[in-house]
Amino acid sequence: MNSAGHPEATARRGLELTPFRGLRYDPDRVGSLAAVTSPPYDVVVRPDGLLHLESADPYNIVRLILPQAATPEARNEQAARTLRRWTAEGVLTTDPDPGLYVYEQRDREGMLQRGIIGALRVSDPSEQVVLPHEDVMPHVVADRAALMRATRANLEPLLLTYRGDDATPATTALVERTAEQPPLLSTTTEDGFCHRLWSVTAPDTVARVRAELSRHQALIADGHHRWATYRTLRAEHPSPSPWDHGLVLLVDTARYPLRVRAIHRLLHGVPVHEAVAALAGHFRVRRLGTSLDESLETLAKAAGSGNALLLAGDGAFHLVDLPDPGLLARTIPTDRPEAWRTLDATVLHATLLAHVWHVPDDSASHISYIHDTAATVEKAERDGGTAVLMHPVREEVVRELARQGVTMPRKSTSFGPKPASGLVLRPLDA
Repeated sequence: MNSAGHPEATARRGLELTPFRGLRYDPDRVGSLAAVTSPPYDVVVRPDGLLHLESADPYNIVRLILPQAATPEARNEQAARTLRRWTAEGVLTTDPDPGLYVYEQRDREGMLQRGIIGALRVSDPSEQVVLPHEDVMPHVVADRAALMRATRANLEPLLLTYRGDDATPATTALVERTAEQPPLLSTTTEDGFCHRLWSVTAPDTVARVRAELSRHQALIADGHHRWATYRTLRAEHPSPSPWDHGLVLLVDTARYPLRVRAIHRLLHGVPVHEAVAALAGHFRVRRLGTSLDESLETLAKAAGSGNALLLAGDGAFHLVDLPDPGLLARTIPTDRPEAWRTLDATVLHATLLAHVWHVPDDSASHISYIHDTAATVEKAERDGGTAVLMHPVREEVVRELARQGVTMPRKSTSFGPKPASGLVLRPLDA
């Protein structure tokens, strides 16, 4: 099976998607379905976005995916109690029959994405069934694992992609045909996306979809830490068990290409003037204007011919490019492909963070990873830190490195649109 997801002549075990009984909000018990949803846990900008979501509705899913308490243990127990209470009160109800779920997202500009949500068999990297493309941070995996242990639930789906083309006619037909039917739910969130969800329970239809997907592999588009969490929890429980599977959204990107955006960095306690001064003799730095859009355009042009990034936080933008080749040769590992060694994220982590700025990249007290560009700049200006704005990586580069088994630096890409959290959960005891 190749990186595009096409079957080989061999009988390699592929994607094994299983129906499940989804746990969903009762629309009669909440203010609105839109008010109880959230972006994925790692996209929520804290604390502002967290407080906004908590105030949107007393039953917002953020109280489960990002519980707030004095200690990690207290947070996880609080989430577990909240989930049990909402279930007991009927705020969340379990669907009567196991099924796969067709999920659609559409924005005001005509962006359309459709896929299938199900419980996917958790596999090891050596099986080449689910391909990661980014490294993970062990403390984040430990945090997510503790939350899932406490709640005994998959609270939000990962985003995986596969290449269907003509190899999945039944699956493609199912998705398109189902989208013509009245949905289980339909809601428009404040970001302008309309979300619709359908349940597919017919055994013969589910069987055809499962058979087609069993000949494919998938790329993790979003959710590397949660996939690593699934693998951790599966290893803790003797098989067979509910932990053998994890909640995912599978999107055929041959039909519905994803958007690829960058994930930015916020360096805490590093003022922009210090970050710029440390670059002297190592990189070229040019002060740009104060327009975010114009600066991003300049970054895109510079990234077309080499490594480039933007620094912000002092009211202006600073373009950083033309790294010293000797510095790169001394700091970047040589045991990886050229495509990996020339990534902006590789240069940032291996050269700038480790050797120029001396900022640990695995500690939330030193660095934050933020998807929203404007929010990154605003937080840097407010907190006196440095925003490091990245240019997105091309999807073909991501897939090729994943095919070779080479992982990119953590938080290198942001594929989207991401599934909203709160539309369907997977309880492990159902």
